[in-house]
Amino acid sequence: MTKGENFKKITVVENKFEADLIAQSLKQEGIPFMIRTYHDTAYNGIFIPQKGWGAIMVPEKQEGQALDIIAELRKALKKKGDI
Repeated sequence: MTKGENFKKITVVENKFEADLIAQSLKQEGIPFMIRTYHDTAYNGIFIPQKGWGAIMVPEKQEGQALDIIAELRKALKKKGDI
């Protein structure tokens, strides 16, 4: 990650399991990422059903590659019946 690099939200995940799978896939491909959870301790996660569990963010210049990786992962999970 270089200083001043702009990260962009590319998808919302429904739970920590999905976030961990996506993080592992992006890490394997060498794509820097951040996970921003929407859990708010003050409200004990009350907004998670509306917003999702969290957001995956990647550098703008790697958005396309990351979206392709996530789409393939979700396709494979859906085929297996995991989501």
